[in-house]
Amino acid sequence: MQIVNLCILLLLLSTCIISCKKGSGNSTGSGAYNPSEAVTVTDFFPKTGGGGQQLVIYGKNFGNDKSIVSVKIGNKDATVINVHNGGIYCIVPNRAYTGEVEVNVGVDSTQQMVMASDTFGYQRRMVVTTLAGKKDERGNYDVKDGTFADCGGFNNPTWLIFDPANPNLLYMGQDGGDVRLLNFTDSTVTTPITRGMGGWSRIRTIAFTKDKNHMIIANDQGDVNGISTSISSRANGFRDPQVLTSYKQCNGASVHPVNGELYFNSYEKGQFYRFDLNSYFENHNLGIKDYQELFKIQDNNWEFQIDIAPTGDYAYIVVINQNYILRTDYDWTNKTFTQPYVVCGEPRAGGDWVDGVGTQARLSNPYQGVFVRNPDYAGKKDEYDFYFAEQGNHDIRILTPEGKVTTFAGRGSSSIDPNPYGYIDGALRTEARFNQPKGLAYDSVSHVFYVGDCENHCIRKISLEN
Repeated sequence: MQIVNLCILLLLLSTCIISCKKGSGNSTGSGAYNPSEAVTVTDFFPKTGGGGQQLVIYGKNFGNDKSIVSVKIGNKDATVINVHNGGIYCIVPNRAYTGEVEVNVGVDSTQQMVMASDTFGYQRRMVVTTLAGKKDERGNYDVKDGTFADCGGFNNPTWLIFDPANPNLLYMGQDGGDVRLLNFTDSTVTTPITRGMGGWSRIRTIAFTKDKNHMIIANDQGDVNGISTSISSRANGFRDPQVLTSYKQCNGASVHPVNGELYFNSYEKGQFYRFDLNSYFENHNLGIKDYQELFKIQDNNWEFQIDIAPTGDYAYIVVINQNYILRTDYDWTNKTFTQPYVVCGEPRAGGDWVDGVGTQARLSNPYQGVFVRNPDYAGKKDEYDFYFAEQGNHDIRILTPEGKVTTFAGRGSSSIDPNPYGYIDGALRTEARFNQPKGLAYDSVSHVFYVGDCENHCIRKISLEN
């Protein structure tokens, strides 16, 4: 019944505006505001919603001249669209948290203010904001330590990972740069680890061992006898890197969360390697070449990263430069991963943007991903969705356990220009824009995402308003 009333009132409001335009003025006629009569608010609909929600306020003596009518919701100015003597059609403003509905009609001595007896139930939206980092209008930026508000910009923030022993510390790998650290305790950015410490060419990924006491950095360089992964200890502030494995063109390394072995790759021929970290720690008899090749993916020169599910049951192999994602299942008996298969995207297909299932979906340079527990999957074999940053499509996508790909955030503000990229904060899909996002981290306690927005040289935040 309320929905029917809303439609009827909107029709009346539209009819009123048309009638006024045909008449001699927009404030004349029997529906004009009468300062000698009380303005009343009897109801409003709907009762709940978020910023941008359409709202109709019912009452008396609103008049028909919207230039003398204003509305506040939660002490924020609402946009008034139409006015009829018995109703006001407006848009709920952003951040109207407290929800008081205030109507003002008239000007100067004729103005009346009235409050609705009920409050609007404001529902906070997920929005994109900027946490730290900035560039000027010419694209220039400083690289410096400092507070979130004064830390310059970031050089290619391609990998983000929380310290498993301290959730207030977020490490950032910069492809071609140093490791930065965002400390949420004091809102500062520092540079605790430099490329020179480990002799690294390109820091690609950062991982932690199962016991949380060691950091593993994947290094991308061209010598078969060069560093592919390094290991450093928490006891020494992760400032004592030693060569762990040696080969060329390592794009990523990841540790099994349950059994603890290390998996890393090479871009050369798409090799997927296993290194027994447990033996490395227990017996200290493994050399830097003592790893096993498990399989190759498709062809040579395919850049990929490895993301292992929190349960350890499987891993996603994110093939960056060929625009698709593989899955490899874990063999619990032999403690190793098995031959992978495609779960979404089309190998060798162009980098288009299409939501869909399996190979019907189209990706463009997928990058870092994180597993997020979905409460709707409670009790199922797999309770996690996989969120991943997508460089080429300038967005954040979601991959479900069934292989369905949807777009979570980015590519908004289509009324400004047709470009999918840019730098705009706001609602996830209707407003927000990224420019080549690569890094992605998730705080499962606060339900907040952090995005390494590379060409904007900053860290973006996806969370509930305020």
